[in-house]
Amino acid sequence: MAHGMRTDRHTSYPRRDGWRETATRYALLPLRIFLGVTFIYAGLDKLTDSSFMRADGVGSIGQMMEQIRDISAVPALVDLSLKNPVGFGYAIALGELVVGIGTLIGLFARVAALGGALISLSLWLTVSWSTDPYYYGNDLAYLMAWLPLVLAGASVFSADAMLAARRGEPHGSTRPGKP
Repeated sequence: MAHGMRTDRHTSYPRRDGWRETATRYALLPLRIFLGVTFIYAGLDKLTDSSFMRADGVGSIGQMMEQIRDISAVPALVDLSLKNPVGFGYAIALGELVVGIGTLIGLFARVAALGGALISLSLWLTVSWSTDPYYYGNDLAYLMAWLPLVLAGASVFSADAMLAARRGEPHGSTRPGKP
């Protein structure tokens, strides 16, 4: 305080922080919707593309993994996927679908976001690693976009919030006796 005046306000008008609190509360909702819809679409796109879900051939997961093997950051991860490229393709597609649905409806939102971050990390270290300059590749950006949801979860319009309310807990709180 300086000379008995409050210095934490920008004006002498009454504070109207209601809109700020509302904006803060809903700030991650657009990101959650975007990532949820995008990952659902990515998973469905892979599952419905008959040329993608093959071990070899033009546009197949197998061909893509063969092409990126020597330019990825973790060739051993690519080698692992090449043992069963179709199985790996289904794992990625189903993972994207589960992550997208969990994120969109806010069910186990932090776990879903962690799954999305791990998928994005694995794709960045393999598929888009050699993109130059790095900011042309989207997997790193997706990885960074998942991190706020890993940290904050889904506080509004979410199954997690609804379940917490049914238990009589504020969303994000811990039960007595739980860490």
